[in-house]
Amino acid sequence: MKINKTSALLLGMAAFLPVACNKDNNNLLYNEQVFPIAIKGYNATGEELAIKVDTFSSRKTIGLQAAFGLSEAFTFRGDRQTVKLSISEKSTGKPVFDKEFNKDDGRGAVSFLYMDGKVSDMPEKPAVADEKISLVYMFIPGVTNYSEPVDFAIGKYFVTPKVFEEVARIKNVKPNEFSEPATISTFSTARQEYNGVITSVSFQVRIYKAGTKTPYTDGTAYTWNELSTTAPKPGASVASSKLYIFSEAPSGTLMRFFTRLDY
Repeated sequence: MKINKTSALLLGMAAFLPVACNKDNNNLLYNEQVFPIAIKGYNATGEELAIKVDTFSSRKTIGLQAAFGLSEAFTFRGDRQTVKLSISEKSTGKPVFDKEFNKDDGRGAVSFLYMDGKVSDMPEKPAVADEKISLVYMFIPGVTNYSEPVDFAIGKYFVTPKVFEEVARIKNVKPNEFSEPATISTFSTARQEYNGVITSVSFQVRIYKAGTKTPYTDGTAYTWNELSTTAPKPGASVASSKLYIFSEAPSGTLMRFFTRLDY
């Protein structure tokens, strides 16, 4: 039987119609969804980190000793409902972080800290607000190995009368864990009058034994200098939101600190 060109065209159109009609019924051939994934945090190790989404290795990597913020995407096809994000050390292949996402979420996001071979949650900093300073801390007392909770006393030190005026306090912070945020108002550190005396003013963050006004160094081989020893902090007169991870780095018997992350 011969089929002319017109008949062949009609047959082709008939074969196409069921597929086209099924398009509105979520036919699997058309059921695709791009799923964005935001990845951020801080890698405090000397290892570069590799990223894999499902079975696909990303060209992007997470640098060593650095904050990171990058994005990936996965295209769901057919009836696929989940996808797995995997992060590992690039040089050793050691697994670092895994998380599975569900298609119905619409997008994915992870935020983590990788430090000393361990993963922990990376908290969100408060948004920067006018005339406000927000602070989040993680304190790592690797020299004294102090293991009890501490308070971060945030305030102003008036030099001439030697007075520390506490403005805010973050209480009961365990070593090696993130604190809750504290927010204070910005203030001037220009020379100013205090009880009738013109004095210099400095911004200080003191570390006390929890529930006291006793420096945590009391009873150790190290001393806290009232004028110069302080946890890391930003400028006092400019609005900011800061997250600090810091360690002990004494100079002789005087306690000092080393900032591992200023974020």
